Amino acid sequence: MAQSAAPTTAAPVITPISAKAIAPWAVFFGILMLVLLYFVGAEQGATAVISGEAVHEWVHDGRHLLGFPCH
Repeated sequence: MAQSAAPTTAAPVITPISAKAIAPWAVFFGILMLVLLYFVGAEQGATAVISGEAVHEWVHDGRHLLGFPCH
């Protein structure tokens, strides 16, 4: 039987990341996403944290893209 010219190498070992190591990052990004969702979805009118129309104008297209009413 003919020998193969391709060298045989061991498969790389993938080490799992523990949930304890991921938890702080998951909480950070979860809070960040909630803040972004607030500014895109609810930052206008009675619940406005920042007065004026500046935030509304910055996130206007994102509002329509995500299906939030704004007019």
